[in-house]
Amino acid sequence: MTRPAVVGIGQTHYAKDMHRTERDLALEAITRACDDAGVPAAAVDGFVSYHIEQVAEVDLMTALGLRELRFMARTPSGGGGAASILGLAALAVASGTAECVVAFRARNRSKAAAYGRDPNQGGRPWAKAGTRLHDFRQWHYPFGVAAPAHEFALIARRHMHAYGTRAEHFGMQAVAQRFHASRNPDAIMRDAITLDDWAASRPIAEPIRLFDCSLENDGAAAVLVTSLERARDLRQRPVSVLGQVQYGAPIHTQLCEFFATTAAFGERDGGAVAAGRRLFGDAGLSPADVDVALIVEPFTVAVPLALEQYGFCARGEGGPFIASGATRWPDGSLPVNTHGGSNGEAFIHGVNHLPEAVRQLRGAACNQVAGAEIAFVCGAISDPAGAVLLGADR
Repeated sequence: MTRPAVVGIGQTHYAKDMHRTERDLALEAITRACDDAGVPAAAVDGFVSYHIEQVAEVDLMTALGLRELRFMARTPSGGGGAASILGLAALAVASGTAECVVAFRARNRSKAAAYGRDPNQGGRPWAKAGTRLHDFRQWHYPFGVAAPAHEFALIARRHMHAYGTRAEHFGMQAVAQRFHASRNPDAIMRDAITLDDWAASRPIAEPIRLFDCSLENDGAAAVLVTSLERARDLRQRPVSVLGQVQYGAPIHTQLCEFFATTAAFGERDGGAVAAGRRLFGDAGLSPADVDVALIVEPFTVAVPLALEQYGFCARGEGGPFIASGATRWPDGSLPVNTHGGSNGEAFIHGVNHLPEAVRQLRGAACNQVAGAEIAFVCGAISDPAGAVLLGADR
């Protein structure tokens, strides 16, 4: 099979209330990815996005002047799909189904950015629930579990109860990411914070505080994937896709089942545990080989959970791993979210983590990990998700 590689990255400015359509944002990010690679937009023959993406492929074809598309796919979930869209694009190229595939996400998520009644049409989905519920939410809302923060608070509490994890561990990750963001000219939040600042930020849903939360903002990001053979003749140093994996898992509240126990079997493995074994096994690598990790985190509690589930540390040691400074650039053994992540740079359902992984392997990141050769990217493990391993082409 053909080895796929990322050859172009593109993103818009990230901000609140940009007063631009998601189509306009998507086109900018896609065009920039093509320009970055030195590939004409007309060469694109595939698109991958989220199942909640509002920008239609036919509209992109018209705007970009594409004659045909050979591949179109969408991945389920929100932040869980950040790595999966790259994985799907890589599979299309590896199989020969398409030659030049763009994976992208565009969002209007500021409070005032709603442009329709559908929960996915900007704004905050839970604010559009109405007075009657006909799906699973009818079992959550009456008990005050109405937004992702409430759901993640339950997950965090369970982890704290089971392992002695402290809320301050989540705060330490928030502090690390905001430090990274303070050095990133593309970040929305450019002021570093201390652990005291985190503790003083208002509670959202205990133990989650404001500075643990992903941002609500507008913007778009895209990556362009083609064959490694073709990539070596293009403008940028290619970044190989060494492996990809996807898996289904409970969403948000049901994620507490990751920590469910039975007398006979003890604690059950989460979906990311088995997926991680496949990912590293297929690539012939181990978590110890990874130089930089980009972990999609709607809330910072997702970082220690992902570190444990994917095997970067033992179960229950995610909090102490963060407390040791391991996830902080430049001295940590595994810098995480070096662009500032979802609480520092921006929240594009995690797709902005992909350009950062590529920049790290090109040696062009603002918080560059010295000698970075292997990058790990995973979607939020709170959703049906996936992960990818990327390698620098030397």
